[in-house]
Amino acid sequence: MFLIVTRNFPPELGGIQSLMGGLSENLLNHGPVKVFTYEFPNCDSYDNKSSIKIERIKGIKIFRKFRKANLVNGFINENPNIRALIVDHWKSLELIKTENLKKIKTFCLLHSKEINHELGSSTNRRIIKSTNNANFIISNSNYTKELAIRVGLDSSKIKIIFPGIEKPHNLNNLDIIKAEKFFGDSFPKIITVSRLDKRKGHDKILMLIKNLKPKFPKIKYVSVGSGKEEDNLLHLRKELGLENEVSFLKNIDYNFKASLVAKSNLFLMPSRIEKKSVEGFGISFLEAASYGVASIGGKDGGASDAIVDKKTGLICDGNDLNSIYKSVINFFENKNYLNYGKNAKEFSEKFHWDKVVKNYLKLIN
Repeated sequence: MFLIVTRNFPPELGGIQSLMGGLSENLLNHGPVKVFTYEFPNCDSYDNKSSIKIERIKGIKIFRKFRKANLVNGFINENPNIRALIVDHWKSLELIKTENLKKIKTFCLLHSKEINHELGSSTNRRIIKSTNNANFIISNSNYTKELAIRVGLDSSKIKIIFPGIEKPHNLNNLDIIKAEKFFGDSFPKIITVSRLDKRKGHDKILMLIKNLKPKFPKIKYVSVGSGKEEDNLLHLRKELGLENEVSFLKNIDYNFKASLVAKSNLFLMPSRIEKKSVEGFGISFLEAASYGVASIGGKDGGASDAIVDKKTGLICDGNDLNSIYKSVINFFENKNYLNYGKNAKEFSEKFHWDKVVKNYLKLIN
């Protein structure tokens, strides 16, 4: 049996949620999986369809972590056949008893932002103490591994296992037609699928679209996702006069979202560091690549593990509008984007979950 303890899990949307959901689903092919996670609106429908045994912790947020830890500690004591414990966050590990952790192989996943605290600070000391109880500390990128070592985590325990992606879905013709109608005869067709968060660089993208209009009068940009920057970005769109060129979509179904990605020419997310927040990897670059769509990503964080610069896309400086502009011009020059897209699709195949899960199994067995 595999035991997953996570604060983030489907049907809630997000990169870590997709990671923990995908890992759980693919471990099922190798044994039963038990998940402890938090309640989420409309989660019953997801849970009832899943073959995973999912236990949701309800109640007031401040008390849930203690209830979850008590349930996990009890479950470990009652089930001697657990092959591995995998947690999504050092906080998910923090309250599990040390004597219980000694009974099973324990994996603590790292994503970057959650460990980015000053060396010697109280939070940093908690992170080190918690992760010291794991057998393996799983980093999602080379960037995150380097950050983990800088903030004092045990380098001998750190292994890099990149997040996995599902194989591209066979898209419904109706969704493809809908996506084609949405884009019309526009070119280039540029897309971002992510939360509306400052570090994702949507503000720079809108300014970029304004600057690209003279060269590409039929340009179209669509952002799929929601977040705290939504009002600011809608205001900026209006201020720049881009109501016809820029669309913001949210709460759309998976197949239509995938069809929009598949019909795009460029996936653009020029991420940057915002305070302590940084893109640890960038799974969405690979999801786009699986449909043959190449990307441009920011140099800050782990995007360079998901994009091979000048082969499967381009890496730019997400802080510098001119750098993003030059990258986009280069991307479409001499139809480079077609070769990048072909290479990106091939590159993405090594990140399919059936291959990624084997990296966990090698450490477990």
